[in-house]
Amino acid sequence: MRLEQMTVHLRARSAWEAVELGFALVRQHAAAIWKPWLLVTVPVLVMLNVIGWAIDMLWLAGLLMWWLKPVFDRIPLFVISRATFGATPSVRETLSAQLHWGWKPLLHYLTWRRFSPARSLFMPIELLEGGQGAQQRERRRVLGGAVYGNAALLTFTCLYFQAALTIACVFLILMFVPFDYLPEAMRAGWSLVAEQPPWWTQVAFNVFAWLAMTVVEPFFVGGGFGLYLNRRTQIEAWDVEIAFRKLRARLAATAAPFALVIALLGAWLPVVRAQERAAPPAPPTQEAGKQEAATPPTLPTLPIVFGDARVEDGAFRKAVDKAYTDPLLNSKRTQVTWEKRNKAKKDPEKPADLSWLAGFGVVFAFIAEWGLWIIVGLLVLALLATMRHWLPWMRGALGRRKPLPVEVESEALLIPEQLPDNVPAEARRLWSQGKPRHALALLYRASVESMAQRADVSLPPGATESECLRASRRMPDNEDRNLFARVVRVWQYAAYAQQLPTQDDFETLLASLQQRYRWAA
Repeated sequence: MRLEQMTVHLRARSAWEAVELGFALVRQHAAAIWKPWLLVTVPVLVMLNVIGWAIDMLWLAGLLMWWLKPVFDRIPLFVISRATFGATPSVRETLSAQLHWGWKPLLHYLTWRRFSPARSLFMPIELLEGGQGAQQRERRRVLGGAVYGNAALLTFTCLYFQAALTIACVFLILMFVPFDYLPEAMRAGWSLVAEQPPWWTQVAFNVFAWLAMTVVEPFFVGGGFGLYLNRRTQIEAWDVEIAFRKLRARLAATAAPFALVIALLGAWLPVVRAQERAAPPAPPTQEAGKQEAATPPTLPTLPIVFGDARVEDGAFRKAVDKAYTDPLLNSKRTQVTWEKRNKAKKDPEKPADLSWLAGFGVVFAFIAEWGLWIIVGLLVLALLATMRHWLPWMRGALGRRKPLPVEVESEALLIPEQLPDNVPAEARRLWSQGKPRHALALLYRASVESMAQRADVSLPPGATESECLRASRRMPDNEDRNLFARVVRVWQYAAYAQQLPTQDDFETLLASLQQRYRWAA
């Protein structure tokens, strides 16, 4: 790895500064990223839509394009990983690298690691470093442990932004619809998509999703690569190493003259020393001899002070021994503790045998590690087992359920133009003859006449129930308005929903109308 050729100013950054660094790398090398991206993704998009149209499953094309994101993510990762060290690949080099670069780790990201929230951070570890087994797991733990949350948040942010762009492309079409026709166009479009979407709407949605993925996905990969680069800088001190290398190069350029001077001095000093050795010693002069004779010899001072005889002083020896017995100078101390006599010796309590909990720990660890994938596998098996039930519905081959036939009363409601003199008696007669709708229609018409008189309004011919209710608000008495609304509700349930009141409810309503509106008995 040629650290001295890096085009990025390395330093210890925060996690979000590292993500911004990755975004900056994507923007700087945009042409080298998006050209091979379009050359790879466009043919795949066309091929999948053609296959989906042939099997009448265009939704499968959009799903596969989303599922193949890890395959396409190698393109921006390859470009920015090379461009960081000053070797920006060409379009041809990028396309040729996709045929043989990183296929073995890619199988993991197309299966059980497809839903990993830290995919942008872990893919550089496996594709660029190439470790396997325990070494790779250790690298994932060391590099990704501190910034796993940041990588997951980056994943969800890019996912939501991609969905927002897809929806924005759909609503962009509605901007060209005139405002007066917008509600009708939205209702028509919704009914078209919800009931039986045509093939061109599904293709358009797949294209919009691809456009959103094309815009967002390179930045997603760049942000993960920025986190990876920053973690290696923090752990391996790349910035310090680069600083020392630059310092060495600068000193090597300036130290050449000093090295030449030192070499010349090293060649001249042996010559000087040889000359000094070859020179004869100078003869001693008379003055130097007189000075040497006048200087007295140096005598030892110990015999002068203590004399030649050594005397052993016992008192001094005792004083020294007494000094050593001082507790302040002696490191050994005696510590006395109180203990109970005839203390019963108790065996130390043996710790409880908890070996049986190891089995539960193994089971819990297995569930914690593989529980999610077990659930996903069971869901996939359930979907495959019930495919014959939901697959025709997904393909639109399942016919619409026919509405249940509703028994419609074929007998027409014949209400005389002139109301009878005794409306309650006529209504009871019709009810007893098995004509409840006729009886309720008579009560409704008589109530409308009474309401019009009390509200002092004139209703147009063929007035609807809503118009009658609005007109009833002019009646001064609140109880009259509530009773009329009750009559209208009972009539609507009977006329349109085929829900008739019971005999008691009918009699109660008839008595209330007769008493309130003062109908002749």
